[in-house]
Amino acid sequence: MALCMSLVSDQSLYKFGLSPQFGVSHGKRGALVSRSSAGFLRIRAVQENGGPRRLVEIIRIVPELTRNYFRSPSRRTLFGGISLLGGFYVAQTISLSFGALGVNDVIAAVLCVLLTEYVTRFYYSRPKVTFPIALLNNFKMGFTYGLFIDAFKLAS
Repeated sequence: MALCMSLVSDQSLYKFGLSPQFGVSHGKRGALVSRSSAGFLRIRAVQENGGPRRLVEIIRIVPELTRNYFRSPSRRTLFGGISLLGGFYVAQTISLSFGALGVNDVIAAVLCVLLTEYVTRFYYSRPKVTFPIALLNNFKMGFTYGLFIDAFKLAS
């Protein structure tokens, strides 16, 4: 470890955002960590490519990236279908789990009706329908369709 420390030059310390008066050690999984003389742990990250450096900046970029990703009509259709089938799957799972046990059927039915009614009210009360709200409505449609299909299976 001492040989490794002697090979590290001041220039490479600045490359990792560390100042020369701090010792460098390898933490868990080889991460570079600096320790001050007081024993406090201090980590500083520096990117050389000029990209965003703070987590807040990355979080601020995410909505624009998702908007650009979903501009394609084929992606919107794909995720709409996935949402529809996800609602169908959830409805089948709820129906199977509560129907097999025979316990709390009424509570499960009330929760399903409240979910669909709340999503319907939320969807139709908006002046402008955005893509996430449309996905939520697609989920509700798949959920309702799954419950109807299960009711038809039980009647036959």
